Amino acid sequence: MTNFFKSFCDTITRSDKNIRFAAIVDHHGTILASSERKGIKPLLNEEQTAQYALAAVTRQYTRIRWQSILGKIDYTCSSYEKLLRITIPITDSRNHLCFVIIFTLDVTTKNFHHIIMNKVKPIVKEKEKELLNRA
Repeated sequence: MTNFFKSFCDTITRSDKNIRFAAIVDHHGTILASSERKGIKPLLNEEQTAQYALAAVTRQYTRIRWQSILGKIDYTCSSYEKLLRITIPITDSRNHLCFVIIFTLDVTTKNFHHIIMNKVKPIVKEKEKELLNRA
């Protein structure tokens, strides 16, 4: 199972030169696998990354309750001074959160919406059934 998640994260990281980091997190906030672009210096250590993952899942639970009114969430993006952090929730047919995809982009990335919607989201869509089968 871990190899599938690691491969999934590697595919996201390789999909665009601006992607620094990718991780898949379960509905409890546990990082199942992650991948980093070669040659970067991580801004967060392992413990900080784990804490962020837990916080990201908690925020997704809050957002999901509004989907019935506002529509399904494509992604959320936070713009920090040093990077862009994107989260994509993966929910089942009953709108229960199964996974959260977290990835970061270089702060200088200008076309982040294009990267998310045309590079990363198609990878997520292609693997969504397999992800949900592993939930």
